[in-house]
This record gives sequence, structure tokens and C-alpha cells, in this order.
Amino acid sequence: MLTLAAWLHDLDPFLIKFPESWPVDGLRWYGLAYLASFVLAWFMVRRVTRVGKSPLPPERVTDFVVAVALGLIVGGRLGYVLFYDLDLVRTWTSSPPFWGVLAINKGGMASHGGMIGGLAGCAWFAWRNRMSMRHLFDLLAFPAPLGIFLGRVANFINGELYGRATSESFPLAVKFPHEVLTEEELIQYRAGNEALVEYVRTQATARHPSQLYAAVLEGLLTFAVLAFVYSKPVKPGVVAAWFAMVYAVMRIANEFFRLPDEHLGYQALGLTRGQWLSVALFAVGAWLWWFARTRKVEPLGGWAGKMQETQEKSKTQKS
Repeated sequence: MLTLAAWLHDLDPFLIKFPESWPVDGLRWYGLAYLASFVLAWFMVRRVTRVGKSPLPPERVTDFVVAVALGLIVGGRLGYVLFYDLDLVRTWTSSPPFWGVLAINKGGMASHGGMIGGLAGCAWFAWRNRMSMRHLFDLLAFPAPLGIFLGRVANFINGELYGRATSESFPLAVKFPHEVLTEEELIQYRAGNEALVEYVRTQATARHPSQLYAAVLEGLLTFAVLAFVYSKPVKPGVVAAWFAMVYAVMRIANEFFRLPDEHLGYQALGLTRGQWLSVALFAVGAWLWWFARTRKVEPLGGWAGKMQETQEKSKTQKS
């Protein structure tokens, strides 16, 4: 009888490693995921402004995406500090970046904080250009799941935010060397050090690849829902509301497979901090959906404009 064994994670977080004399250590997949997310967002927002109904001119898409990107980065980092590790505010070191809040390698980013920062970027851009804030929220929400997908894949490559324990015979089980090896040992492990490989095989815990679950649930499936909703113009705010509700449900489901932060653990009713934040997000999304649907305003957006025109002409010719 064939016995399955957990896969030993051996992926390198660097696409390219720079010499030690360089000011930066290399080109990381995590950074590339962010860059690719912003590029995808640019193309998708531009698509909506060109074929849909939008007060945002195509030539202003770059300005909009830059404003949102800055909000996402700042909000994502501050969100992690405020929601997950407030001690970073009081952490100071003698080496760069000196302040714990700026030490992005200490905890990284928080998706809920990134959403708040992105919304702040939208609000600022709407105020500066006298545009519909809720419509800009929709333009932000539409490509967001693809950015989440890329980010979660990068989390998996980094070997961070891994899942709860599972059986070694589970077909998707993964053992992450990061929980039993130091940074120096990880380099030797990835180089094929047999002693370290065997140590990880026997000492590391078989876990759910919750990062990949999240990539599918919070990323691809959420995007599929939004692509359907936004295939035609909708009242401003509807797409953002759907994103908040669907993402919240997917995040709550995935958190049952994800290991909570060690310093936070499980909270009220056995749920994680991420699940409780998602409950609040769902409530906000439900309220926004009701509010947007009751407004007497013109539908905006839509990404399948030319496709819809072709289908309508085809139906007219047949009739």
C-alpha cells in the first residue's frame, strides 16, 4: 500500500540574490507580487474606463492607481501593527530601519489594513478630482482579488502564514523548514544539505498549505464573483460591497486551516483575529450593498462593454 508523505517546502523567496556588498539582498517574489498586482490593476481599471461608463478618464488611471497603491502599502503595514503586533510601535533598534513599524520583515502586511489604506487613497483621489467615491471604491475592488491571489502565492513561497497541522498522509500536506531551522540553516537546506533535509523531514509538522487555499478562495473565486457582477454597469458601491462580503466569507472559511499568530492565538468563540475582522468587514459590506442599491444614481463601470454590444447586435439581427 502506497503511503503519502508531506512535501518538504524548499522554495527560495528570492528570484535573484544580489552580492552581500549591495544595499539590498535581492529581488524577492513577494515584491514582484506587489508590482504585478499594481500592473494588473492598471490594465483592469483602464479597461473599465475605456469600455464602461466612468467619470475617470483613461489618461488619469495611472494617477489613480498610484494613489491607491500608496494607500495600500501604508495601510497594510499600519494595519499589521495595529491589529496584530502593537509592540512594534515601541520597538527601536540600532540598525536600519531603526523603528519596528518600518521593519517590514517583522510580520509584513495585513490585508484588512491594506483595504482601509486603499479606501483612503480612493477617498483622497475622489475629493481632489470631485468624482464619485463609491465608483472609485468599485474600481479598487474589481482587481483586488487578483492582487490577493499573487500575494498569497508569494506567502507560500516565503514559507510564512502557514496552516494548521494535518496528517502526513493528507495529499496536500506540506512541511515548512522555517519553523525548525534558522536563516543560515535554511540556506544550507535549500542547497541540499542531506542532514538538514532529514531533520526537517522528521521534526517539522505536516501542515495545510493555507496560503494556497487563500489564493484560490480569497483570490480566484472572489474575482470570479466580481467579474460576473461588474460585467455591466452597476450602481456605485455595489462591486465594493460584493468584494467585502465575498472576501470576508472566504477569509473566515480559510482561517479554519490557517495557524493563528503565535502571540495572539485563538480568541472569542475559538475564532482568530482575522476571522473577527472579517465578520466586521462582512457587516460593512452588507450595509454598503443596501446603501448603494437604494441610491437613485446612474449605474457606472462595467468591463465587458464591447462584448455586450456585440451580443445585443446579434440578438437584434436574429429577431
